[in-house]
Amino acid sequence: MIGMDIIFLSEVKIQTKLGVPEWERVVPQTIVLDIEIAMPNSSSCVTDEIADTIDYGLVVARLRDTLNEKSFKLVEALAEHLCQLIITEFKAPWVKIKVAKPGILPGVKSLGVVIERGSKSA
Repeated sequence: MIGMDIIFLSEVKIQTKLGVPEWERVVPQTIVLDIEIAMPNSSSCVTDEIADTIDYGLVVARLRDTLNEKSFKLVEALAEHLCQLIITEFKAPWVKIKVAKPGILPGVKSLGVVIERGSKSA
């Protein structure tokens, strides 16, 4: 059985407008993302070529761009949007994203969601 190669991006900090109350979407706030992305194949392990992998620098740049352009009320909707973007634009068969909003509730370090989309067996 061949394993799956997964790229991970840990504690990616991005500014975006997010929240249910209108006042929360007036000024951008920092969210923190933990992302795992399954690679469509393992050829980059052999070729050592960036063209044979998912360029995580491009992924982060694309996420920053989209969250600069678009605001969300719910962390769930934001997470879904990012998963679909990575699957569609970067041809990833599977994505797992944790979206955290730090310091929103008193006495709570952060809150958020974790979602997975796609298939690990693709």
